[in-house]
Amino acid sequence: MPTPATLLHDQPIEQRIDALLDLSRQHAEHFCSPGAWLARQRYMAQHTTSIVVMKCMDGRIHIPHATRTPLGIITPFRNLGGIFDLGWPYLGELLTDTVIDAAQAGRGTLMLITYHFSRGNSARGCAGFNCDTEAAKAHAYAIADQAGKLFGQDHQQVYPLVCGFETDSDALIIHGYEGAVLDVSEWVGHAPEALSSQLNAICPDMPHDMQRDLLPLLEGNLAHVSELQGVERELDIEHREWVICIGRGFDFLHLPNTALIIGPYGPDLAVPIGTAATIIDTNMRAGRIPDDGFMLLASTPYQHSGVDRARAELKSHFLSEFAEQVIRREHPMLAQKMRRHTAVVHWPTRRLDRLD
Repeated sequence: MPTPATLLHDQPIEQRIDALLDLSRQHAEHFCSPGAWLARQRYMAQHTTSIVVMKCMDGRIHIPHATRTPLGIITPFRNLGGIFDLGWPYLGELLTDTVIDAAQAGRGTLMLITYHFSRGNSARGCAGFNCDTEAAKAHAYAIADQAGKLFGQDHQQVYPLVCGFETDSDALIIHGYEGAVLDVSEWVGHAPEALSSQLNAICPDMPHDMQRDLLPLLEGNLAHVSELQGVERELDIEHREWVICIGRGFDFLHLPNTALIIGPYGPDLAVPIGTAATIIDTNMRAGRIPDDGFMLLASTPYQHSGVDRARAELKSHFLSEFAEQVIRREHPMLAQKMRRHTAVVHWPTRRLDRLD
């Protein structure tokens, strides 16, 4: 049964872009609807932990989709390979502000630090680590160590949790105390109620409220993985991305395997932009997507009109122009097929406003 994403991948580029922009409008309408607003308020009242996910830009890794979590609950940080350094000035400020805002509201922060791999074919692993899963995992643990230095080694206010994501099945693998592991794919066919005791066993130092608020993600992931059992996913497993996103504010993109999303965090943005362009070029050459064009979308969120929006506009224009320069320099033939769009996002409503 074709998914909306697979159906979209085969359309001409202008139709794909129109559909994506329409998706952003639909997302903003739904996000602002009374029912969705109340659902978020209720979920956050029941699950008070702030959840942050450090993840790869790979379009196959969509944690809200894979855990069946309402959009707007999980705060994502995306970069090539899930490669981060909490010493990066902008990333450190954003992450610290997120943690402090949660703490002042009486909420702890669960920090999911992810790496990804494929059990079926190592070549479908993380391009950021040349498909070396152990290197990706080691980097995730290094980020967890940095989080301990930044937010406290007792992990009572901020709990850094290393998580694998197996892209063939969309299963989460939780890495706990002294090498203990909870692999959701191994729980298919078992009662989800038992996940609670298993989580407590492998993460005995995790605060009770964080365990309670992580469980819905694990149970949602179990339901998701169970539903995919026996389903042919060849097109979803292979790279089929046709959009490069640079900046922030892309949570409307809940179609898996559609976009490569690059956060503006690291000191050298040219590296992930160049890698994303290589993936798009490879997708075209392999016939996984039409070769009539790809979309470059730059976006910056803002909270208020006036100076805040003006700053967002300047930042989006810079990111858009910078990304275009990198792609034209490293992939001149591919650059001829680029459709560049620049936007800002009014974050309280998730409304995407195009600037060009």
